Amino acid sequence: MGRILKGLVILLIIGFIGLVGYAYLGDMRPERQTISEPVTLDVN
Repeated sequence: MGRILKGLVILLIIGFIGLVGYAYLGDMRPERQTISEPVTLDVN
């Protein structure tokens, strides 16, 4: 039982390190795009 718990803790630590590394090194910037749309105002 101790081996399973130890292995699970090690996997959790490796997963956390991978998640932090991806957050810092991964390219997660949004793509920018200019959008223009004409607007007609109904003013009386």
